Amino acid sequence: MSHSFNAPSPVVLAVRSTSDFLPVLDGVASEMSALGYTARDVFGMRLAMEEALANAIKHGHRCDPSKTARVRYHITIERVEAEVEDEGPGFDRTRLADPREEENLEQSCGRGLLLMKHFLSSVRYNERGNGVILCKRRSRP
Repeated sequence: MSHSFNAPSPVVLAVRSTSDFLPVLDGVASEMSALGYTARDVFGMRLAMEEALANAIKHGHRCDPSKTARVRYHITIERVEAEVEDEGPGFDRTRLADPREEENLEQSCGRGLLLMKHFLSSVRYNERGNGVILCKRRSRP
């Protein structure tokens, strides 16, 4: 993913399975809380990162533990930016079903991207579709 973080050294972590999520999510939540982000901001960013990581492992890697998703994040007083990129072939988000459509309301999955957009300031994808950049600007208390 060709994205330049505004920080000289963002945190970079490797995730191979869902069991690797907790330290990543706890680390981000902890840093955000320490910088005084609202509980809603922390919840939203944590949820969005969890969804992005789950998508990378489940859809990008098809649960193959030999593949590694890369997580980079940087937290400042103004915003949190995280990048999740997997080794999968990517996807075309324009081809995904809208979970708000009548025929999809009873589905047990398919709401992750909608949740990310709802809680974050911006959600962007790389051209290949195997990476996402999540950005949350600090909310006013």
